Amino acid sequence: MSAPTDLDLALRISRVRFGAGGLAPAVVQDHASGEVLMLAWMNHEALRRTLTERRATYWSRSREEYWRKGDTSGHVQHVRGARIDCDGDVILLQVDQVGAACHTGTRTCFDGDERILLAAPDEADPQ
Repeated sequence: MSAPTDLDLALRISRVRFGAGGLAPAVVQDHASGEVLMLAWMNHEALRRTLTERRATYWSRSREEYWRKGDTSGHVQHVRGARIDCDGDVILLQVDQVGAACHTGTRTCFDGDERILLAAPDEADPQ
């Protein structure tokens, strides 16, 4: 699939309903397995860069700057697909993840028993 034209890109981005501060949550999913890797925030420009470059770019709320995933860590996210939810206010990125997705070094931001709030019936409950 070729890169979208500027007009096509503008039309696609205009379908996103950015919320407070001009941001929308971006759920990041492994393209092959469907596993949820992380959640980050995007504004109009971060989404434009992501769709144009096919590399995930986010807006850091704490640092108030753009960050392209992997530029510092080497843990790149190659974007294979992007969609919005039924309300248009959540972005789903489907990526090929290189290395860890989480800044802690784990594959996902949801790994680890200490993060379990309610265990699935087939998982041990850490209490």
